[in-house]
Amino acid sequence: MRVLVCVSGGGTNLQAIIDRVADGTITNTEIVGVISNNYGVYSLERAEKAGIKGEVVSPKDFPDRSSFNKAFLAKLDEYNPDLIVLAGFLVVIPPAVIEKYEGRIINIHPSLIPSFCGTGYYGLKVHKAALERGVKVSGATVHFVDAGTDTGPIILQKAVYVEDGDTPETLQHRIMEQAEWVILPEAINLIATGKVTYKATSDMRN
Repeated sequence: MRVLVCVSGGGTNLQAIIDRVADGTITNTEIVGVISNNYGVYSLERAEKAGIKGEVVSPKDFPDRSSFNKAFLAKLDEYNPDLIVLAGFLVVIPPAVIEKYEGRIINIHPSLIPSFCGTGYYGLKVHKAALERGVKVSGATVHFVDAGTDTGPIILQKAVYVEDGDTPETLQHRIMEQAEWVILPEAINLIATGKVTYKATSDMRN
């Protein structure tokens, strides 16, 4: 399975995927490329160290969003991916991409959807909102991407306890370590081995 990973920042989830492909936890899978919307991010160094091609397609390099959307789709097409993994990719996915790659795009979200998700909930904002609400359990969700924001069918979720004295930063790190870095590779392997297929329902397992 040809996997293309899209990232915006440091790439810790990318590293988890790279490591799990390397040690055989993710089977039948090759990471064919990494695309970032930002220059100079560490995720591109992670790709280079792993011998994976990394490229930048930034909205800032185009006169308008429509031009970026066309270039982004064209770049995805160059890699001929079987699966596109959004691993901390903070760009709105163009409708044309979702339409063309329906059922072949997954995303990792740092909460237990449907809590703390949707428009405006990304990065530390998710964890800040969870702490302000006073939840005792948070976690992460891997889901297929559809036309909505965090509304696609759920593949895997993992809960993580909130601890006394947590800050958005400490909660973010614990959720990454205990949930994101575990279930994102697991979801990729489930798709690569045919154990999960896309259906427009919340019940993904065959």
